[in-house]
Amino acid sequence: MEIVDHPSPNFGDRVEGASVGLIVLHFTAMDSAEAALKRLCDPEAEVSAHYLIARDGTLYRLVDEEKRAWHAGEGRWAGREDVNSRSIGIELDNDGNTHFDDALMTTLEALLADLLQRHELQPKAIIAHSDMAPGRKFDPGPKFDWQRLAEKELSIWPDPSLQGEFMRNAAYFGYPVECGQSAVLSAFRQRFRPGTTGPLDVADEAMMSGLARQHPADVTERIARRVPSRPLRPMS
Repeated sequence: MEIVDHPSPNFGDRVEGASVGLIVLHFTAMDSAEAALKRLCDPEAEVSAHYLIARDGTLYRLVDEEKRAWHAGEGRWAGREDVNSRSIGIELDNDGNTHFDDALMTTLEALLADLLQRHELQPKAIIAHSDMAPGRKFDPGPKFDWQRLAEKELSIWPDPSLQGEFMRNAAYFGYPVECGQSAVLSAFRQRFRPGTTGPLDVADEAMMSGLARQHPADVTERIARRVPSRPLRPMS
């Protein structure tokens, strides 16, 4: 896997004791990789990522993995804050309105496989920026092909078999439920039911139940206990 080094000055040290436990995917929402590189390397912008993948598949390394890139911002996952200190950020060259180029996806798959192996992570560690900051962020958006990654064991996909209380299961999966049901539902649908609109429905409940049962976050039980529950019922 060929990597082009393009160092950004926008980084710091990870907080003491923090290790890489997440990989956060973003889109650049810009017209080109060149424009994104300029912004991600601009000291005044105060943003960066560890990697940027261009539409033609070129892979740029901006920040060394042992350092804390400034990509995630405010948010949390599985009850843990300072996601920047606990993650690797990958920016994808995409304007947010079009499907992601195959060359980009092929490079991303190679990079994710390498990161999962080297950091000894499970596929559930790969999340969207919108997952950890629902209502505030919307990337990589509904055009991103999460199922393609899941088929290659580079992400996860739920097996909807039961219905259950949506927000309680969202907490067990890792979503920051304090953002509210509307924001969590929007982030969930962007990733798992793109194009779906309208109020919460039984399919949402079933898929979130599958996520909570198949891929529970490691530290969310204490959070989920705060969310009222109702008994699970089989899908009709």
